Amino acid sequence: MPTIPPALLALTAAVTAGLLAGCASAQAPHAGSTPAGGASSNQAQHAGAGSSSAAAPSTVPGLNGVTVCQSAALKVTMDASQAGGAAGSVYYPVNFTNTSGTPCGLYGYPGMSFVTADGGSGTQIGAAAQRDPAFGDLAVKLPAGGVAHAWLQVAEAGNYPASACQPTTARWLRVFPPGDTAPAFVGVSFSTCASASTPLLTVMPVRSGQGMRGVTP
Repeated sequence: MPTIPPALLALTAAVTAGLLAGCASAQAPHAGSTPAGGASSNQAQHAGAGSSSAAAPSTVPGLNGVTVCQSAALKVTMDASQAGGAAGSVYYPVNFTNTSGTPCGLYGYPGMSFVTADGGSGTQIGAAAQRDPAFGDLAVKLPAGGVAHAWLQVAEAGNYPASACQPTTARWLRVFPPGDTAPAFVGVSFSTCASASTPLLTVMPVRSGQGMRGVTP
């Protein structure tokens, strides 16, 4: 086998090193453009735009593309004048009025719970409302100014021993419209249980129109 001269070996090594350095320098800007621990500012902007698009309101089943009513477009009230009692509980209609200029829809159960204050400063009191499984979901279309309702059953706190109930007074009801994660708040005054192991609230699915005493759900 012929012997390779030392000069040729040195030249080959220099060329190989130059090629490797060139590859490294070509890749370096991509690695260095993203700050450690997160995306670059451009990537964050695009991600934010994508998140907004992904968070667009969904549609209500069976309503031909009508979007889910968002909390910001609803006036939520409790109509105590239509409340009715039965077997240690009182039933209250919680009404949802579409205050926007376009139709929207509701489907299923709202989420409800008592809280210590409105807005983000409040904390939940006791257990959130359980769903009443006796009634099925129905799609409800709300035109501009239209109303839907859901019944909230509130059991009497006095039905339970004070040691288990931990009685307190709730001043706010937090309401999540079906399909939305932004709550509305309704001013109330209820004797309730602070203990989450003593649930007092049960909610029914939404139905069209205002809640009227004796007509449930």
